[in-house]
Amino acid sequence: MSISWGYSPKTEKFIPLGDFPVDKYLIVAQQAIENLGWKLSHISVTGLIAYTPISFQSYSEEISIRIHGGFAVIKSECVGIQMLFNDYGKNEVNFEKFFHEFEYVEFHLKDIWDERLGKFRTEIAGQDDTYFEKAPLATKNKIKNILYLFFPQKGYTVTPILVLINIIYFLLISFLTALYFRYLLANQAHAEGDIFVQKVKDFSLNLGVNNRNAVLDGAYWRLITYQFVHGSISHIFFNMYALIYLGLMIENKLGWKKFLFIYILSGICGGSLSLIFHQENVMMGASGAIMGLYGAFLALLLNKTFEPKATQALLISTLIVSALILINGAFGIKIDNAAHIGGFFCGFVLCCILVYSFGNEGEIKNCVRYSVSALLILLFSGGIVRFSSKYQTEEFNKLNNEFNSNLEYLKPITDLKVDLPKDIKLISIKEDGIRPTEKNLEIIKQMEGLNLKKEDAKERDRKIELGRASYQAVMLMYRDIKGDSTFKYSKQTSKALNKMFTILYE
Repeated sequence: MSISWGYSPKTEKFIPLGDFPVDKYLIVAQQAIENLGWKLSHISVTGLIAYTPISFQSYSEEISIRIHGGFAVIKSECVGIQMLFNDYGKNEVNFEKFFHEFEYVEFHLKDIWDERLGKFRTEIAGQDDTYFEKAPLATKNKIKNILYLFFPQKGYTVTPILVLINIIYFLLISFLTALYFRYLLANQAHAEGDIFVQKVKDFSLNLGVNNRNAVLDGAYWRLITYQFVHGSISHIFFNMYALIYLGLMIENKLGWKKFLFIYILSGICGGSLSLIFHQENVMMGASGAIMGLYGAFLALLLNKTFEPKATQALLISTLIVSALILINGAFGIKIDNAAHIGGFFCGFVLCCILVYSFGNEGEIKNCVRYSVSALLILLFSGGIVRFSSKYQTEEFNKLNNEFNSNLEYLKPITDLKVDLPKDIKLISIKEDGIRPTEKNLEIIKQMEGLNLKKEDAKERDRKIELGRASYQAVMLMYRDIKGDSTFKYSKQTSKALNKMFTILYE
């Protein structure tokens, strides 16, 4: 079995016709296709197009025969995205079935050629011979090699521009990141871990990533720029692979303006939804915008934009890939599934608004469609920004680290030796106990004024209780030692210490 590899796996053969009449060849091919149970979509004097049935092994391949320069150019091409970039031998199997059936049909039709020829000419009389330029894979067929994917052409204008912007920005970011990390390692090698991490985060924010607090502070432009930031080669590769596929399939149906409009606004919608679920992390990548195009693809299919025989195959392919992306996002690590979901539904709704036909009630002007679409996204994203709380997580983490550092001073005084002089014990408790716990009382006052998410607020309450309990414990220790040189703690002091340790280790 021969396996075809590539961006759009296909198998193609050129069959010289010689003295074989074109109409006779197409009649035999048509009957062979019908015998195989494939769905004939179009037939004319210049060729035909059919689609294989949906099965567990395939969500359809497009079978086309085009007559050109004395040859029958026969092609079997996968309709949807193929995982692992190969056709698993499906196209070669289709050829084997077709040529075997072709020989069978040719033999059995030899006595009724005149009858079939008259029927064929009647059938093709009303056919649109320009259909080959409108077929679902028409734009993909213009891609002669991988370089064509990066050059704008008719029906594929804005997609390669978006791809190139993403790639160029990724290369620029990679170069700047390498320089910055080299600088950090050379000049900040001995910096504390938290400081180092914060510097890295600050650097990523300068690249245009999405971040809850930054957006809520007014950096709304991040909802656009984050769509062009990618964190790794695999990240940008799979995103651009999906973008190119969608561009080849639907940009010619939408037009470049609607395509770009849906792409950007779906990314904004997905990024806005991410703000609800990601309070601290930075978000990046074009996947939210790309999922918007999947939603738009689904809307086009439901709106019967594509040829009916191809719609079923495309619909199943689109639903399968979309579901896989969303399921992977639900269980994957460091995947912004909120952006995927928000982008997908946004793209679906926007496409419906932009392309839906209202029949005899009159055509709605494009400016009205664009305005309604933009208004909906503005209300959605604006509502999230307006009613989302800005959590002061970073300030809390900083105070929490200071609090924990002060607690470290308590370790020596919890294990004071009995035979130490009284004045040494008092100095130790004062320096290592009272002063750090007094600082923690000031810290918890600052914590009380912070707006925190639920889990941080719970930790703050624990620190408030711990701060007060530890201060009370060390003050009672100081009192007991000052009044009794035998270093015996009172029942009240022992109870306070137990409370402190209970809170500390709970």
